[in-house]
Amino acid sequence: MSYSADSWPIGAALLQFPNTTKDGRSVQDAPARHWARVFREVAAAGFDHVDLTDTWLRPGDLSPERLTELARTLKEAELGLTAVTTARRSVIDPDPHTAAANLEYLLRTVEAAAELGVGTVCAGLHRPLTSAQREAVWFWHEQGGRDPDGDERIRALAVERFRAVGERAAGLGVQISLEMYEDTYLGSPESAVRMVRDIGLPNVGLNPDVANLVRLHRPVPHWEELLTPVLPYANYWHIKNYYRDHDPATGAYFTVPAPAESGVINYRQAVELALDAGFEGPICVEHYGGDGLSVSARNRDYLRKILSVKLAERS
Repeated sequence: MSYSADSWPIGAALLQFPNTTKDGRSVQDAPARHWARVFREVAAAGFDHVDLTDTWLRPGDLSPERLTELARTLKEAELGLTAVTTARRSVIDPDPHTAAANLEYLLRTVEAAAELGVGTVCAGLHRPLTSAQREAVWFWHEQGGRDPDGDERIRALAVERFRAVGERAAGLGVQISLEMYEDTYLGSPESAVRMVRDIGLPNVGLNPDVANLVRLHRPVPHWEELLTPVLPYANYWHIKNYYRDHDPATGAYFTVPAPAESGVINYRQAVELALDAGFEGPICVEHYGGDGLSVSARNRDYLRKILSVKLAERS
């Protein structure tokens, strides 16, 4: 085992931080002192790693000079990087121009990650939120975009483009982690595993974020059925949890975010399953709503306690 419970890289997601400043400027164009304020908050919450979530800042769209500024600002905050996570930029978007632009963006992000010394870039096939999703209390309450079911031509294009990204990443010492997400070709264990096997590169694996599926307002398999088949291919892991309930009388489903220790996914068991499968990748803790950073910090501490016991059993 490469890590101890204390040294395992567990980074904070930046989902809860807005991508505009108080005076309306894009975080992308904000001075480094604004980035430093966010990183200080992350460090003050006890984190020594952060996931550069591109809903907050896009490293792949920074100039070389600004990328150097970013690296310096992270170093001053004494923060390492678990990964750069890209979101809602599908390389098979229905608009071919958007899909091509997303592919170029992902390639730039891989290059930026290598410049920053980040070993992992997380990508997926989920699309931008619809207007109904943006208006919902929680976006997963509304239907989002879907990859065309059974369209082997489009699926093959995803394989081809992710393979190209993986090959570029391999040359730079970066691994690619594909995030599980509903209604995409990464939306079930069988389809996600098939995607990775078809890509066929050792540096391309899966982010087994099955919480993305557990939160849906529809029937879903038990979390263990979703997680176990993909763990042998996992190289990075977004961890979050949800409360889930179902009323048989009305057919209604209910899900809201929960701390990792409290939701329907039993992460004590999930971590054991992951270790049994040989998982050694970095982790990112997430939470939607409220003070997401503080809940993420609680999730981190909870995971370290579990790891301390599970790793001791293997020594």
